[in-house]
Amino acid sequence: MSTEPKNVIVGTAGHIDHGKSALVEALTGTHPDRLEEEKRRGITIDLGFAFLEEQDVRFGFVDVPGHERFVSNMLAGAGGMDLVVLVIAADESIKPQTREHFDICRLLGIKRGVVALTKSDLVDADTLELVRLEIEEYLHNSFLAGAPIVPVSAKTRAGLAEFKSELRRVALEAAGKNAGRHFRLPIDRAFAIKGFGAVVTGTLISGSVGAGDEVELFPERKRLRVRGVQSGGKSVERAFAGQRTAVNLAGIEHTALQRGMVLATPGKFRSTRRIDARIHLLPSAPKLKHRSRVHFHVGSSETIAEVHLHGGTELLPGQSALAHLRLQDEVLALPGDRFIVRQFSPATTIGGGEVLDALARRPLARDTDRIVFLETLERGEPSESIAAMTERVPLSLPFSEIVARTGWLESEVHEVAQKLAASGRVKIVSAEPLLLVSATSFEDARQKIAAKIESFHKQNPLLPGITREDLRTSLGRRVRAETFRAALDELVTQKKLELQGELVKRAGSTVSLDAEEARAKSQIELAFATAGLAVPAVKEVLSGLPVEAKRAETILQILLREKVLVRVTLELIFHRDALAQLRERLASYKKTKGDRISVPAFKDLTGITRKYAIPLLEYLDRGRVTRRAGDERVIL
Repeated sequence: MSTEPKNVIVGTAGHIDHGKSALVEALTGTHPDRLEEEKRRGITIDLGFAFLEEQDVRFGFVDVPGHERFVSNMLAGAGGMDLVVLVIAADESIKPQTREHFDICRLLGIKRGVVALTKSDLVDADTLELVRLEIEEYLHNSFLAGAPIVPVSAKTRAGLAEFKSELRRVALEAAGKNAGRHFRLPIDRAFAIKGFGAVVTGTLISGSVGAGDEVELFPERKRLRVRGVQSGGKSVERAFAGQRTAVNLAGIEHTALQRGMVLATPGKFRSTRRIDARIHLLPSAPKLKHRSRVHFHVGSSETIAEVHLHGGTELLPGQSALAHLRLQDEVLALPGDRFIVRQFSPATTIGGGEVLDALARRPLARDTDRIVFLETLERGEPSESIAAMTERVPLSLPFSEIVARTGWLESEVHEVAQKLAASGRVKIVSAEPLLLVSATSFEDARQKIAAKIESFHKQNPLLPGITREDLRTSLGRRVRAETFRAALDELVTQKKLELQGELVKRAGSTVSLDAEEARAKSQIELAFATAGLAVPAVKEVLSGLPVEAKRAETILQILLREKVLVRVTLELIFHRDALAQLRERLASYKKTKGDRISVPAFKDLTGITRKYAIPLLEYLDRGRVTRRAGDERVIL
């Protein structure tokens, strides 16, 4: 049974003129230098690419420039490396750019590699052994300690077979990229091909992409369609994480695309100008002061960052610290992404680190919990991370925010959310779309609702309850509608509150009238009951009661809620018996005189003036007892 080859991205690293490009050409048959200036000067200026399929491994080579002036170009291609080929010339040994490139590889978290001892044909056996020992000493206690050091010659091809064998062995041990996650492709080249249009290339660091897919361009937030995909120099139906990939895009000119942009799954991510991170300073670097400006490299992008150190005023060589990076330009980054920082001037590599919070808040003196929060994120335990995020948001943590901050798939988010909800650390206040609040915030909302109900009953003893909307509004903007609904539902389920239609009240509470109020209630009902359809003015009725105006109005509202009285207009209130009798009269009229009645006939039937007749007819229309037809009503 055949299996797909493992996709591995190999980056070269090393000093200028140590034979990186010549080695790639000897291995693959492709010279990675593509620019005329590169060919004329014999040095690599920009990134070059080549491919090799060796048994069960498909290699994508990223050849980087070795000259110190082009380290920024080197960094644009270094981010996606799975393993490194550290190229050291046998006739020169370790040089300045060897050290800087190797430092960059360490800072980027590259775990494996092979050392190519190039130009081995130019030195004798003793010199070769001496250089090997020097390299072993230099790599001691690093990720390449114990890595194979293979003498090779691109010119004579000596050692190439052994080198390929060692490279394959190390590649099979290297951790692969995850093709099951959301798609991300940092762009390191953009150009046009006649007849096809805009094409971008990059190392596919997660997910997959195929023809017909919709993708989102960051930081522009522009949606584009994929016309075609190539990998390894061949057209493919789909490219997967770990492959060098070329994407042909529709709907955009190549001049609008540039290195540093990112293609990603649409609608999932947000670009940022603020990042919280763990930053490591190289032992050889000068100390880094709070608010220093540095060159910041992540993925294929480069921008300027101002470094705000959390809990200190300077970072000493060889040390690490939590820091906030305020970026000059927007970038797309996720937790776990590695970055490099270079001194502002002169531009030399001084350190790097790992993104912890890619959508960080602006640093505030009162934000005393930030360091604890970042240390939680740094530990990388999913449940702890989401719980910490939920506790820091002012209102709630929606599903879209979780994905944008973590890059997780929907299934992963829901699994973690359910686990946290079961433990009681967070509350799911909405399942679709998912919305989380911390247990503390949810309990606070419950207590606020219960307190508001108690306060309402004390201040309004004659009212049965407060409307849902008035209750929600009284809590202010600190409680989201979804949290309010979930907290209210829980209080009702626990029989602490009751619902009566739209009214919310304390469980078991009843309206209790004293003797004076009960007498007033009877007087109001009697006034409207005896008036029939020629009802008195509301103010006139209330002014003659033995209670003050506010209590009189409340008692009237009780009669309206009990539907003993019915408000037809703002000014006109009728007793329910009078309205029931009116319906009976209309039914009798329909039987004896037909189903049409004019306004004058209605007035004669009821014995009321136009002042009451028109509002009553409109009320009957709303209740579908009658329907207006010109100047008449049809009795339904």
